[in-house]
Amino acid sequence: MLISIVIPAYNEAKYLGATLEKLQQALGSNSGQAIRWEIIVCDNNSTDTTAVVARRAGANVVFERHNQISRARNSGAKAANGEWLVFLDADSYPPPALIADVLALIQTGAYIGCGTTVEVSGGTLFNKLRMERLNPIFRLFNWSGGVFLLCRGDAFQAIGGFSTRLYAYEEIDFVFRLKKFGRKNRQEFTVLHQHPVITSGRKGEYRPGNLITLFHSNLLAIVLFAFGKLLPEKFIDRLAGKWLRYWYHGQR
Repeated sequence: MLISIVIPAYNEAKYLGATLEKLQQALGSNSGQAIRWEIIVCDNNSTDTTAVVARRAGANVVFERHNQISRARNSGAKAANGEWLVFLDADSYPPPALIADVLALIQTGAYIGCGTTVEVSGGTLFNKLRMERLNPIFRLFNWSGGVFLLCRGDAFQAIGGFSTRLYAYEEIDFVFRLKKFGRKNRQEFTVLHQHPVITSGRKGEYRPGNLITLFHSNLLAIVLFAFGKLLPEKFIDRLAGKWLRYWYHGQR
């Protein structure tokens, strides 16, 4: 069985090398099983050496010009050959035990995919609490953020991948559609929690300017999530590129 790990990356040269090193260590710790892996990094029009770092680490690099997380994930998935897809953020990595949990889940045949809770490493205590507070919500409502997402490759194709009308909260929409597809095929989506994915606490520092950016970016993201289907796509592109600075300024 081949599993493809897709990593969208916009100006991630600073973090990507460590991510790929720790990812490969986690995969190596689970190499005793009849599983093959491929790592695909989608360079989302970076202006730094993201692509160089990825190639040096042995990843397959594809390019997506339009700076949008949904398009980057979709472009990476298009280049993937695996029966299963794992979407992983460029500043995050799974511990070996999480990879073991994923393999065990796949082998049951009962699941369409899964997400995971998160453990924040580094950054401020404020940001750690802000991000990890979502873990009980993930488990209660059985949906996940986009830091680590697993799904069957054929299911990804069937539901059309990530929505290109969304610049944020695209993972909520994706998981909703994936779960709906899974119910039709009598397969479940779950949230793993015993071994959370490790993610960077680099964003959301406790400073007035950052808090203002965090607030208005999330407010606009909620509005676009709720009403985006009623708006012209070109208008959404312009609006998101200018105002969703929390996600699209510098790094994603």
